[in-house]
Amino acid sequence: MDNKGTRYLYFNSRDELYRIDMHSIVCIEADGNYTHIMLRNRQRGTICMSLMQMQAILDQKLGEQASIFARIGKRHIVNLSYVYHIHSLKQQLTLSDGCTFSYEINASKEALRQLKELFVSIK
Repeated sequence: MDNKGTRYLYFNSRDELYRIDMHSIVCIEADGNYTHIMLRNRQRGTICMSLMQMQAILDQKLGEQASIFARIGKRHIVNLSYVYHIHSLKQQLTLSDGCTFSYEINASKEALRQLKELFVSIK
């Protein structure tokens, strides 16, 4: 954490180091033994670990702050702050800040239904 309260995640491998502000993460997508991290500024990082391992790291490193992330189905972890539109029938989730970016994710109807329930129960 820096002096402004920003929480950084560090991902280190033999050849690379990623330093990522947790609030800039829009979504994390599984691709076999790799995960792709998509950021607000449209940059994308690839890390050699499974989505399950990534979820464990988020929980371990962020503690209660990890609650801004939610697992959506088998392939995605999303930042709940960027959920813009849930369309269950089309099996589509749109993540956006309302100004500078928009990501569309395909997910099962059940995963999207559960996400929608999460937001409805918060209200």
